[in-house]
Amino acid sequence: MPVPDLFAEGLARGWKTHNGSRLEQDLTLEADVAIVGSGAGGGTSAEILSAAGFKVLLIEEGPLKTSGDFKMQEAEAYASLYQEGIGRMSKDGAITILQGRAVGGTTLVNWTSSFRTPEQTLQHWAREHDVKGHDPEAMAPWFERMEQRLGVAPWAVPPNANNQVIRSGCERLGYSWQVIPRNVRGCWNLGYCGMGCPTNAKQSMLVTTIPATLEQGGELLYLARAERLLIDGERVTGIECLGLDARGVEPTGRRIRVKAKHYILAGGGINTPGLLLRSGAPDPHQRAGRRTFLHLVNFSAAQFEQVINPFYGAPQSIYSDHFQWQDGPTGRLSYKLEVPPLHPALSATLLGRFGIDNALRMAQLPHTNVMLALMRDGFHPDSAEGRVELRGDGSPVLDYRMTDYSWDGVRRAFHSMAEIQFAAGAKAVLPLHADAGYATTLDEARRLIDQLALELYRTRLSSAHVMGGCAMGEDPRQAVTDSLGRHHQLANLSIHDGSLFPTSIGANPQLSIFGLTAKLATGLAERLKSA
Repeated sequence: MPVPDLFAEGLARGWKTHNGSRLEQDLTLEADVAIVGSGAGGGTSAEILSAAGFKVLLIEEGPLKTSGDFKMQEAEAYASLYQEGIGRMSKDGAITILQGRAVGGTTLVNWTSSFRTPEQTLQHWAREHDVKGHDPEAMAPWFERMEQRLGVAPWAVPPNANNQVIRSGCERLGYSWQVIPRNVRGCWNLGYCGMGCPTNAKQSMLVTTIPATLEQGGELLYLARAERLLIDGERVTGIECLGLDARGVEPTGRRIRVKAKHYILAGGGINTPGLLLRSGAPDPHQRAGRRTFLHLVNFSAAQFEQVINPFYGAPQSIYSDHFQWQDGPTGRLSYKLEVPPLHPALSATLLGRFGIDNALRMAQLPHTNVMLALMRDGFHPDSAEGRVELRGDGSPVLDYRMTDYSWDGVRRAFHSMAEIQFAAGAKAVLPLHADAGYATTLDEARRLIDQLALELYRTRLSSAHVMGGCAMGEDPRQAVTDSLGRHHQLANLSIHDGSLFPTSIGANPQLSIFGLTAKLATGLAERLKSA
Protein backbone atom coordinates (compact mmCIF):
# COMPACT_ATOMS: atom_id res chain seq x y z
CA MET A 1 0.00 0.00 0.00
CA PRO A 2 1.62 3.30 -1.04
CA VAL A 3 2.33 5.93 1.61
CA PRO A 4 0.19 9.07 1.12
CA ASP A 5 2.22 12.09 -0.02
CA LEU A 6 1.13 14.69 2.52
CA PHE A 7 2.57 17.55 0.50
CA ALA A 8 0.91 16.52 -2.74
CA GLU A 9 -2.43 16.36 -0.92
CA GLY A 10 -1.88 19.78 0.64
CA LEU A 11 -0.91 21.38 -2.64
CA ALA A 12 -4.09 19.97 -4.16
CA ARG A 13 -6.02 21.68 -1.35
CA GLY A 14 -4.46 25.02 -2.15
CA TRP A 15 -1.26 25.36 -0.14
CA LYS A 16 0.62 28.35 -1.51
CA THR A 17 4.17 27.68 -2.68
CA HIS A 18 6.56 29.38 -5.07
CA ASN A 19 9.19 27.45 -7.05
CA GLY A 20 12.12 29.78 -7.64
CA SER A 21 13.32 27.73 -10.61
CA ARG A 22 10.10 28.27 -12.56
CA LEU A 23 9.59 32.00 -12.21
CA GLU A 24 9.00 33.73 -15.52
CA GLN A 25 9.48 37.19 -14.08
CA ASP A 26 10.78 38.87 -10.93
CA LEU A 27 8.54 38.55 -7.89
CA THR A 28 7.71 40.53 -4.76
CA LEU A 29 6.33 38.70 -1.72
CA GLU A 30 5.01 40.22 1.49
CA ALA A 31 4.43 38.72 4.93
CA ASP A 32 4.25 39.64 8.58
CA VAL A 33 7.28 37.43 9.29
CA ALA A 34 9.83 36.19 6.75
CA ILE A 35 11.95 33.22 7.81
CA VAL A 36 15.14 32.20 6.00
CA GLY A 37 15.63 28.44 6.37
CA SER A 38 13.07 25.68 6.82
CA GLY A 39 14.88 23.31 9.19
CA ALA A 40 14.54 22.80 12.94
CA GLY A 41 14.61 26.50 13.85
CA GLY A 42 12.74 27.91 10.86
CA GLY A 43 10.05 25.24 10.77
CA THR A 44 9.37 25.42 14.51
CA SER A 45 9.19 29.21 14.45
CA ALA A 46 6.92 29.20 11.40
CA GLU A 47 4.34 26.92 13.00
CA ILE A 48 4.18 28.91 16.23
CA LEU A 49 3.98 32.32 14.54
CA SER A 50 1.40 31.24 11.99
CA ALA A 51 -0.73 29.68 14.74
CA ALA A 52 -0.54 33.04 16.52
CA GLY A 53 -2.18 34.69 13.52
CA PHE A 54 0.81 36.05 11.62
CA LYS A 55 1.30 35.54 7.91
CA VAL A 56 4.57 33.66 7.57
CA LEU A 57 6.79 33.21 4.52
CA LEU A 58 9.40 30.42 4.64
CA ILE A 59 12.39 30.83 2.32
CA GLU A 60 14.40 27.72 1.43
CA GLU A 61 17.46 27.51 -0.83
CA GLY A 62 17.01 23.81 -1.56
CA PRO A 63 14.35 21.89 -3.47
CA LEU A 64 10.97 20.60 -2.34
CA LYS A 65 11.26 16.81 -2.15
CA THR A 66 8.52 14.71 -0.58
CA SER A 67 7.98 11.06 0.36
CA GLY A 68 7.41 10.00 -3.24
CA ASP A 69 10.85 11.37 -4.17
CA PHE A 70 12.79 9.43 -1.55
CA LYS A 71 14.05 6.28 -3.30
CA MET A 72 16.73 5.32 -0.73
CA GLN A 73 19.43 5.76 -3.39
CA GLU A 74 22.62 7.42 -2.23
CA ALA A 75 23.61 8.91 -5.59
CA GLU A 76 20.29 10.70 -5.90
CA ALA A 77 19.78 11.71 -2.27
CA TYR A 78 23.22 13.14 -1.51
CA ALA A 79 23.27 15.31 -4.63
CA SER A 80 19.82 16.77 -4.07
CA LEU A 81 19.29 16.93 -0.29
CA TYR A 82 22.63 18.08 1.14
CA GLN A 83 24.59 21.32 1.19
CA GLU A 84 26.97 21.53 -1.76
CA GLY A 85 25.83 18.10 -2.97
CA ILE A 86 27.28 16.51 0.21
CA GLY A 87 30.59 18.17 -0.73
CA ARG A 88 30.57 20.84 2.00
CA MET A 89 33.91 20.85 3.77
CA SER A 90 35.99 22.99 6.06
CA LYS A 91 38.06 25.68 4.33
CA ASP A 92 41.15 23.47 4.26
CA GLY A 93 39.21 20.49 2.91
CA ALA A 94 40.12 18.30 5.89
CA ILE A 95 36.68 17.97 7.52
CA THR A 96 33.53 16.78 5.76
CA ILE A 97 30.43 18.69 6.94
CA LEU A 98 27.02 17.07 6.44
CA GLN A 99 24.11 19.54 6.43
CA GLY A 100 20.72 19.28 4.77
CA ARG A 101 19.54 21.62 2.04
CA ALA A 102 15.92 21.02 1.06
CA VAL A 103 12.50 21.91 2.43
CA GLY A 104 12.79 20.64 6.01
CA GLY A 105 16.52 21.35 6.24
CA THR A 106 18.71 18.89 8.10
CA THR A 107 15.63 17.46 9.87
CA LEU A 108 14.85 15.84 6.51
CA VAL A 109 18.09 13.82 6.40
CA ASN A 110 19.33 13.40 9.95
CA TRP A 111 19.30 10.10 11.82
CA THR A 112 16.46 11.17 14.22
CA SER A 113 18.52 11.23 17.44
CA SER A 114 16.82 13.70 19.79
CA PHE A 115 18.48 14.82 23.04
CA ARG A 116 17.67 17.64 25.41
CA THR A 117 20.49 20.13 25.90
CA PRO A 118 22.60 18.72 28.76
CA GLU A 119 22.14 20.58 32.04
CA GLN A 120 25.91 21.09 32.29
CA THR A 121 25.85 22.91 28.96
CA LEU A 122 22.98 25.24 29.89
CA GLN A 123 24.66 26.04 33.21
CA HIS A 124 27.96 26.73 31.43
CA TRP A 125 26.25 29.16 29.03
CA ALA A 126 24.68 31.07 31.91
CA ARG A 127 27.92 31.18 33.87
CA GLU A 128 30.45 31.85 31.12
CA HIS A 129 28.50 33.45 28.27
CA ASP A 130 25.93 35.69 29.97
CA VAL A 131 22.94 33.76 28.64
CA LYS A 132 19.79 34.57 30.63
CA GLY A 133 16.55 32.63 31.07
CA HIS A 134 17.57 29.28 29.55
CA ASP A 135 18.50 27.32 32.65
CA PRO A 136 17.45 23.64 32.85
CA GLU A 137 14.23 24.42 34.74
CA ALA A 138 13.21 27.11 32.25
CA MET A 139 13.91 24.91 29.23
CA ALA A 140 12.29 21.68 30.47
CA PRO A 141 8.69 22.56 29.48
CA TRP A 142 9.80 23.61 25.99
CA PHE A 143 11.67 20.37 25.43
CA GLU A 144 8.62 18.46 26.65
CA ARG A 145 6.34 20.43 24.33
CA MET A 146 8.46 19.64 21.28
CA GLU A 147 8.95 16.00 22.31
CA GLN A 148 5.19 15.61 22.32
CA ARG A 149 4.79 17.53 19.06
CA LEU A 150 7.36 15.44 17.22
CA GLY A 151 6.93 12.00 18.77
CA VAL A 152 10.28 11.98 20.57
CA ALA A 153 10.66 8.88 22.74
CA PRO A 154 13.36 6.30 23.52
CA TRP A 155 13.52 3.76 20.69
CA ALA A 156 11.54 0.74 21.87
CA VAL A 157 12.79 -1.71 19.21
CA PRO A 158 15.92 -3.76 20.02
CA PRO A 159 19.03 -2.13 18.53
CA ASN A 160 20.46 -3.34 15.26
CA ALA A 161 23.79 -5.15 15.45
CA ASN A 162 25.76 -1.98 14.68
CA ASN A 163 24.33 -0.21 17.75
CA GLN A 164 24.46 -3.39 19.84
CA VAL A 165 28.27 -3.17 19.72
CA ILE A 166 28.19 -0.11 22.01
CA ARG A 167 25.76 -1.76 24.39
CA SER A 168 27.62 -5.08 24.59
CA GLY A 169 31.06 -3.51 24.91
CA CYS A 170 29.98 -1.00 27.55
CA GLU A 171 28.16 -3.66 29.58
CA ARG A 172 31.21 -5.88 29.62
CA LEU A 173 33.47 -2.98 30.68
CA GLY A 174 31.06 -1.51 33.22
CA TYR A 175 30.65 1.70 31.20
CA SER A 176 27.32 3.53 31.11
CA TRP A 177 25.09 3.43 28.02
CA GLN A 178 21.54 4.55 27.23
CA VAL A 179 18.84 4.22 24.57
CA ILE A 180 18.56 7.12 22.12
CA PRO A 181 15.23 8.99 21.86
CA ARG A 182 14.06 9.33 18.24
CA ASN A 183 11.52 11.69 16.61
CA VAL A 184 9.50 9.07 14.74
CA ARG A 185 5.93 7.78 14.57
CA GLY A 186 5.22 4.40 13.00
CA CYS A 187 8.86 3.91 11.93
CA TRP A 188 9.46 0.98 9.55
CA ASN A 189 13.04 0.52 10.86
CA LEU A 190 14.49 0.71 7.35
CA GLY A 191 17.76 2.44 8.18
CA TYR A 192 17.85 4.91 5.28
CA CYS A 193 16.99 8.03 7.30
CA GLY A 194 19.86 9.98 5.76
CA MET A 195 18.20 9.86 2.33
CA GLY A 196 14.79 11.22 3.33
CA CYS A 197 12.01 9.16 4.90
CA PRO A 198 9.85 7.44 2.23
CA THR A 199 7.22 6.45 4.83
CA ASN A 200 6.78 9.89 6.49
CA ALA A 201 7.60 8.26 9.83
CA LYS A 202 10.42 10.67 10.63
CA GLN A 203 8.76 13.71 12.18
CA SER A 204 10.82 16.19 10.21
CA MET A 205 9.67 19.73 9.51
CA LEU A 206 8.54 18.50 6.07
CA VAL A 207 5.66 16.51 7.56
CA THR A 208 4.92 18.47 10.76
CA THR A 209 5.49 22.19 11.20
CA ILE A 210 5.70 23.24 7.54
CA PRO A 211 2.34 21.63 6.61
CA ALA A 212 0.84 23.24 9.73
CA THR A 213 2.17 26.63 8.59
CA LEU A 214 0.76 26.23 5.08
CA GLU A 215 -2.60 25.15 6.49
CA GLN A 216 -2.70 28.46 8.39
CA GLY A 217 -2.19 30.45 5.19
CA GLY A 218 1.58 30.68 5.32
CA GLU A 219 3.63 30.51 2.13
CA LEU A 220 6.74 28.63 1.05
CA LEU A 221 9.37 29.90 -1.38
CA TYR A 222 11.91 27.25 -2.37
CA LEU A 223 14.84 27.01 -4.77
CA ALA A 224 15.55 30.61 -3.82
CA ARG A 225 18.75 31.79 -2.17
CA ALA A 226 18.53 34.63 0.33
CA GLU A 227 21.34 36.68 -1.15
CA ARG A 228 21.29 39.70 1.16
CA LEU A 229 19.35 41.57 3.76
CA LEU A 230 18.40 45.11 2.78
CA ILE A 231 19.24 47.31 5.75
CA ASP A 232 18.36 50.92 6.57
CA GLY A 233 19.88 52.10 9.82
CA GLU A 234 18.69 49.85 12.64
CA ARG A 235 16.07 47.97 10.63
CA VAL A 236 15.89 45.33 7.92
CA THR A 237 13.70 46.59 5.09
CA GLY A 238 13.70 43.49 2.90
CA ILE A 239 15.47 40.39 1.66
CA GLU A 240 16.77 40.04 -1.87
CA CYS A 241 16.57 36.43 -3.07
CA LEU A 242 17.85 34.78 -6.23
CA GLY A 243 15.85 32.11 -8.04
CA LEU A 244 17.90 28.94 -8.57
CA ASP A 245 17.68 26.28 -11.26
CA ALA A 246 16.03 22.93 -10.55
CA ARG A 247 19.35 21.53 -9.27
CA GLY A 248 19.64 24.42 -6.81
CA VAL A 249 23.00 25.38 -8.27
CA GLU A 250 22.84 28.21 -10.82
CA PRO A 251 20.86 31.45 -10.43
CA THR A 252 18.18 31.73 -13.09
CA GLY A 253 18.38 35.51 -13.31
CA ARG A 254 15.03 35.96 -11.56
CA ARG A 255 14.98 37.98 -8.37
CA ILE A 256 12.50 37.81 -5.51
CA ARG A 257 12.10 40.77 -3.18
CA VAL A 258 10.67 39.87 0.23
CA LYS A 259 9.12 42.50 2.49
CA ALA A 260 8.05 41.80 6.08
CA LYS A 261 7.59 43.46 9.45
CA HIS A 262 9.95 41.04 11.16
CA TYR A 263 12.71 38.80 9.82
CA ILE A 264 14.09 35.56 11.24
CA LEU A 265 17.33 33.90 10.14
CA ALA A 266 17.31 30.12 10.56
CA GLY A 267 19.76 28.90 7.95
CA GLY A 268 22.05 27.10 10.39
CA GLY A 269 25.53 27.53 11.77
CA ILE A 270 27.28 28.36 8.46
CA ASN A 271 24.59 29.93 6.28
CA THR A 272 23.13 32.31 8.88
CA PRO A 273 26.41 34.08 9.69
CA GLY A 274 27.24 33.90 5.98
CA LEU A 275 24.08 35.87 5.14
CA LEU A 276 24.87 38.49 7.78
CA LEU A 277 28.41 38.89 6.43
CA ARG A 278 27.19 39.05 2.82
CA SER A 279 24.67 41.72 3.79
CA GLY A 280 27.16 43.94 5.59
CA ALA A 281 24.96 43.77 8.70
CA PRO A 282 26.12 46.01 11.55
CA ASP A 283 28.68 44.09 13.60
CA PRO A 284 30.69 46.60 15.66
CA HIS A 285 32.48 43.91 17.67
CA GLN A 286 33.11 41.50 14.76
CA ARG A 287 31.12 38.64 16.26
CA ALA A 288 29.27 37.26 13.23
CA GLY A 289 30.78 33.96 12.17
CA ARG A 290 33.04 33.67 15.23
CA ARG A 291 33.01 30.76 17.70
CA THR A 292 31.53 28.19 15.32
CA PHE A 293 31.75 24.61 16.59
CA LEU A 294 31.33 21.21 14.99
CA HIS A 295 31.18 18.28 17.39
CA LEU A 296 34.23 17.15 15.44
CA VAL A 297 33.95 13.41 14.78
CA ASN A 298 36.53 10.66 14.41
CA PHE A 299 35.79 7.00 13.68
CA SER A 300 36.85 3.47 14.54
CA ALA A 301 35.91 0.47 12.37
CA ALA A 302 35.76 -3.13 13.59
CA GLN A 303 35.40 -6.54 11.96
CA PHE A 304 33.16 -9.21 13.50
CA GLU A 305 32.61 -12.88 12.78
CA GLN A 306 28.84 -12.39 12.91
CA VAL A 307 26.88 -10.44 10.34
CA ILE A 308 26.35 -6.80 11.34
CA ASN A 309 24.63 -5.44 8.20
CA PRO A 310 25.16 -1.86 9.42
CA PHE A 311 22.98 -0.41 6.66
CA TYR A 312 19.69 -1.81 8.07
CA GLY A 313 17.63 -0.73 11.07
CA ALA A 314 17.37 2.50 13.05
CA PRO A 315 20.70 4.24 12.37
CA GLN A 316 21.29 5.35 15.96
CA SER A 317 19.60 3.77 18.98
CA ILE A 318 22.34 3.32 21.63
CA TYR A 319 24.84 5.87 22.95
CA SER A 320 27.36 6.23 25.74
CA ASP A 321 28.12 9.40 27.68
CA HIS A 322 30.57 7.53 29.89
CA PHE A 323 33.42 9.81 28.81
CA GLN A 324 31.34 12.97 28.32
CA TRP A 325 31.63 14.84 31.64
CA GLN A 326 34.39 12.92 33.46
CA ASP A 327 36.56 16.02 33.87
CA GLY A 328 33.70 18.51 34.19
CA PRO A 329 32.65 20.97 31.47
CA THR A 330 36.10 22.54 31.03
CA GLY A 331 38.49 19.63 31.60
CA ARG A 332 40.02 17.48 28.88
CA LEU A 333 38.12 17.39 25.59
CA SER A 334 35.36 14.85 26.07
CA TYR A 335 33.08 12.96 23.72
CA LYS A 336 29.80 11.15 23.19
CA LEU A 337 29.95 7.69 21.56
CA GLU A 338 27.46 6.62 18.87
CA VAL A 339 27.49 4.73 15.56
CA PRO A 340 26.74 5.88 12.00
CA PRO A 341 24.76 3.84 9.48
CA LEU A 342 27.05 2.38 6.81
CA HIS A 343 25.60 2.57 3.32
CA PRO A 344 27.98 1.60 0.51
CA ALA A 345 28.85 4.96 -1.08
CA LEU A 346 29.45 6.70 2.24
CA SER A 347 31.32 3.66 3.58
CA ALA A 348 33.66 3.49 0.59
CA THR A 349 34.78 7.02 1.41
CA LEU A 350 34.85 6.50 5.16
CA LEU A 351 36.84 3.25 5.21
CA GLY A 352 39.59 4.80 3.12
CA ARG A 353 42.42 3.64 0.88
CA PHE A 354 42.13 2.92 -2.83
CA GLY A 355 41.94 0.12 -5.33
CA ILE A 356 42.13 -3.40 -4.01
CA ASP A 357 42.63 -2.28 -0.40
CA ASN A 358 39.35 -0.37 -0.48
CA ALA A 359 37.62 -3.21 -2.33
CA LEU A 360 38.69 -5.70 0.35
CA ARG A 361 37.44 -3.43 3.13
CA MET A 362 34.13 -2.95 1.32
CA ALA A 363 33.78 -6.70 0.76
CA GLN A 364 33.62 -7.04 4.55
CA LEU A 365 30.94 -4.34 4.95
CA PRO A 366 28.25 -6.82 6.14
CA HIS A 367 30.59 -7.77 9.02
CA THR A 368 31.72 -4.20 9.80
CA ASN A 369 30.83 -1.96 12.72
CA VAL A 370 31.88 1.68 12.88
CA MET A 371 31.78 3.76 16.03
CA LEU A 372 32.06 7.54 16.15
CA ALA A 373 33.00 10.04 18.86
CA LEU A 374 31.34 13.48 19.01
CA MET A 375 33.87 15.94 20.46
CA ARG A 376 32.30 18.50 22.81
CA ASP A 377 34.20 21.52 21.48
CA GLY A 378 33.98 25.14 22.62
CA PHE A 379 34.06 24.75 26.41
CA HIS A 380 37.81 25.04 26.98
CA PRO A 381 39.88 28.05 25.81
CA ASP A 382 42.26 25.71 23.98
CA SER A 383 39.47 23.95 22.07
CA ALA A 384 39.44 23.94 18.29
CA GLU A 385 37.25 26.75 16.99
CA GLY A 386 35.75 27.75 13.67
CA ARG A 387 35.11 31.02 11.92
CA VAL A 388 32.70 31.51 9.02
CA GLU A 389 34.16 33.51 6.14
CA LEU A 390 33.03 34.37 2.63
CA ARG A 391 34.60 33.01 -0.53
CA GLY A 392 35.13 35.27 -3.49
CA ASP A 393 31.67 34.45 -4.86
CA GLY A 394 30.01 35.31 -1.54
CA SER A 395 29.34 31.73 -0.47
CA PRO A 396 30.15 30.89 3.17
CA VAL A 397 32.93 28.57 4.27
CA LEU A 398 34.06 27.46 7.73
CA ASP A 399 37.70 27.89 8.71
CA TYR A 400 38.04 25.38 11.57
CA ARG A 401 41.41 25.41 13.32
CA MET A 402 42.52 22.29 15.18
CA THR A 403 44.59 22.51 18.36
CA ASP A 404 46.76 20.14 20.41
CA TYR A 405 43.96 20.05 23.00
CA SER A 406 41.54 18.79 20.37
CA TRP A 407 43.94 16.22 18.92
CA ASP A 408 44.39 14.83 22.42
CA GLY A 409 40.63 14.24 22.56
CA VAL A 410 40.73 12.51 19.19
CA ARG A 411 43.47 10.12 20.34
CA ARG A 412 41.69 9.25 23.60
CA ALA A 413 38.46 8.65 21.65
CA PHE A 414 40.30 6.20 19.36
CA HIS A 415 41.38 4.32 22.48
CA SER A 416 37.87 4.30 24.01
CA MET A 417 36.23 3.07 20.81
CA ALA A 418 38.77 0.30 20.24
CA GLU A 419 38.38 -0.89 23.84
CA ILE A 420 34.58 -1.09 23.52
CA GLN A 421 34.72 -2.80 20.13
CA PHE A 422 37.09 -5.52 21.34
CA ALA A 423 35.00 -5.96 24.49
CA ALA A 424 31.97 -6.50 22.23
CA GLY A 425 33.77 -9.32 20.42
CA ALA A 426 35.53 -7.66 17.49
CA LYS A 427 38.19 -9.77 15.83
CA ALA A 428 40.02 -6.71 14.48
CA VAL A 429 39.80 -2.91 14.91
CA LEU A 430 40.80 -0.17 12.47
CA PRO A 431 41.20 3.46 13.62
CA LEU A 432 40.15 5.42 10.54
CA HIS A 433 43.46 7.05 9.73
CA ALA A 434 45.57 6.94 6.58
CA ASP A 435 48.47 5.21 8.37
CA ALA A 436 46.43 2.60 10.25
CA GLY A 437 45.75 -1.01 9.46
CA TYR A 438 43.61 -3.51 11.32
CA ALA A 439 44.83 -4.49 14.80
CA THR A 440 43.82 -7.95 16.05
CA THR A 441 44.29 -7.39 19.81
CA LEU A 442 43.57 -4.48 22.12
CA ASP A 443 47.26 -4.16 23.05
CA GLU A 444 48.18 -3.96 19.38
CA ALA A 445 45.47 -1.33 18.82
CA ARG A 446 46.73 0.74 21.74
CA ARG A 447 50.29 0.73 20.41
CA LEU A 448 49.03 1.64 16.95
CA ILE A 449 46.87 4.53 18.20
CA ASP A 450 49.68 5.94 20.33
CA GLN A 451 52.00 5.97 17.30
CA LEU A 452 49.61 7.60 14.84
CA ALA A 453 50.53 11.08 13.66
CA LEU A 454 47.24 12.87 14.26
CA GLU A 455 47.19 15.42 11.46
CA LEU A 456 44.73 16.93 9.02
CA TYR A 457 44.09 14.78 5.92
CA ARG A 458 45.61 11.70 7.57
CA THR A 459 42.93 11.44 10.27
CA ARG A 460 39.39 10.87 8.97
CA LEU A 461 37.35 13.77 10.37
CA SER A 462 33.75 14.73 9.82
CA SER A 463 30.81 16.56 11.36
CA ALA A 464 27.04 16.67 11.02
CA HIS A 465 26.47 19.28 13.74
CA VAL A 466 27.34 22.92 13.07
CA MET A 467 26.68 25.19 16.05
CA GLY A 468 27.50 28.77 16.91
CA GLY A 469 28.59 31.61 14.67
CA CYS A 470 25.85 33.96 15.93
CA ALA A 471 26.15 33.37 19.65
CA MET A 472 23.44 34.61 22.01
CA GLY A 473 24.25 36.48 25.20
CA GLU A 474 23.47 39.75 26.92
CA ASP A 475 26.84 41.39 26.22
CA PRO A 476 26.90 42.75 22.63
CA ARG A 477 30.69 42.78 22.74
CA GLN A 478 30.63 38.96 22.86
CA ALA A 479 27.33 38.00 21.20
CA VAL A 480 25.37 38.65 18.01
CA THR A 481 21.94 38.39 19.67
CA ASP A 482 20.54 38.72 23.16
CA SER A 483 19.17 35.71 25.04
CA LEU A 484 15.80 36.12 23.27
CA GLY A 485 17.43 35.73 19.85
CA ARG A 486 17.08 39.44 19.03
CA HIS A 487 19.93 40.89 16.97
CA HIS A 488 21.82 43.37 19.10
CA GLN A 489 21.96 46.04 16.37
CA LEU A 490 18.89 45.38 14.15
CA ALA A 491 15.53 45.91 15.87
CA ASN A 492 13.36 43.73 13.62
CA LEU A 493 15.76 40.82 13.08
CA SER A 494 15.89 37.61 15.14
CA ILE A 495 17.97 34.46 14.82
CA HIS A 496 16.33 31.11 15.59
CA ASP A 497 18.72 28.23 14.89
CA GLY A 498 21.77 26.41 16.20
CA SER A 499 24.03 29.33 15.34
CA LEU A 500 22.82 30.86 18.64
CA PHE A 501 24.70 28.27 20.73
CA PRO A 502 27.74 29.84 22.46
CA THR A 503 29.47 26.43 22.41
CA SER A 504 28.66 23.01 21.05
CA ILE A 505 26.21 21.18 23.30
CA GLY A 506 27.62 17.67 23.65
CA ALA A 507 24.60 15.93 22.05
CA ASN A 508 22.91 15.70 18.66
CA PRO A 509 21.42 19.20 18.47
CA GLN A 510 18.01 19.01 16.78
CA LEU A 511 15.89 18.80 19.95
CA SER A 512 17.96 21.59 21.49
CA ILE A 513 17.07 23.75 18.48
CA PHE A 514 13.40 22.69 18.59
CA GLY A 515 13.06 23.56 22.27
CA LEU A 516 15.02 26.80 22.21
CA THR A 517 13.34 28.18 19.11
CA ALA A 518 9.87 27.19 20.35
CA LYS A 519 10.58 29.33 23.42
CA LEU A 520 11.99 32.20 21.37
CA ALA A 521 9.22 32.14 18.75
CA THR A 522 6.50 32.12 21.41
CA GLY A 523 8.07 35.16 23.04
CA LEU A 524 8.42 36.89 19.68
CA ALA A 525 4.75 36.28 18.86
CA GLU A 526 3.75 37.91 22.15
CA ARG A 527 5.96 40.94 21.49
CA LEU A 528 4.69 41.36 17.93
CA LYS A 529 1.07 41.22 19.10
CA SER A 530 1.66 43.97 21.64
CA ALA A 531 3.73 46.16 19.31
